[in-house]
Amino acid sequence: MVGIQALYPGESFPPTSEALDYPNGLLTIGGDLSPQRLIAAYRQGIFPWYEGDQPVLWWTPNPRSVLLPENFHLSRTLGKTLRKNSFQLTVDRQFETVIYRCGEVRRDGPGTWISDEMISAYSKLHRQGIGHSIEVLNQQGELVGGLYGLSLGGAFFGESMFSLEKDASKVALTGLIHIARRSNIRVIDCQVESDHLNSLGATNISRLDFEALLAQTVDMETDPGIWQLPDTSGALL
Repeated sequence: MVGIQALYPGESFPPTSEALDYPNGLLTIGGDLSPQRLIAAYRQGIFPWYEGDQPVLWWTPNPRSVLLPENFHLSRTLGKTLRKNSFQLTVDRQFETVIYRCGEVRRDGPGTWISDEMISAYSKLHRQGIGHSIEVLNQQGELVGGLYGLSLGGAFFGESMFSLEKDASKVALTGLIHIARRSNIRVIDCQVESDHLNSLGATNISRLDFEALLAQTVDMETDPGIWQLPDTSGALL
């Protein structure tokens, strides 16, 4: 790609200030999805996003969509869903399945970037205690919603979520907020703005402000025991 520096094995990422304005945030191309590479990327606010037949594309958009746990908006409709107690929640029980479902639900549209290579890479981080998933089950015990992402210190980097029943992904996000508010997770990275995330309390900040926020959070001590939730959705209220 014109104007894009290739990333070779062993090389560090270029300065994020070199990211393109169009397409917004494209920084470099190439490299791999090793755990070391991914951790180094996320610590700098960089993430991979590409389709399966492409080389790895690395992004750092400006502005950045973030959700601060204290700004999460629980609508009356979502509150009613939670009070019905029709969903059960688990954490880190079906990590690979959640990623697969995120890709499957969006296979005909945005989200086709969740390839087998991506599933394998993030599953390695899950086994290292960095990748986490929240699963939402219906009353029949079927997985009907969830989200996954990476946790580094006081930052959680949300990757994707899916919903097969009404409000299931919002219940998963409410579960993440529940964990964040009871721990030192101070920011949830939503990557790119969407009306859906804005309705839940996400907002845009500049790339520089996001990087400053990461500098304050990614090295914070975090208790691994935070990754648990009540069994039923009503207990999140």
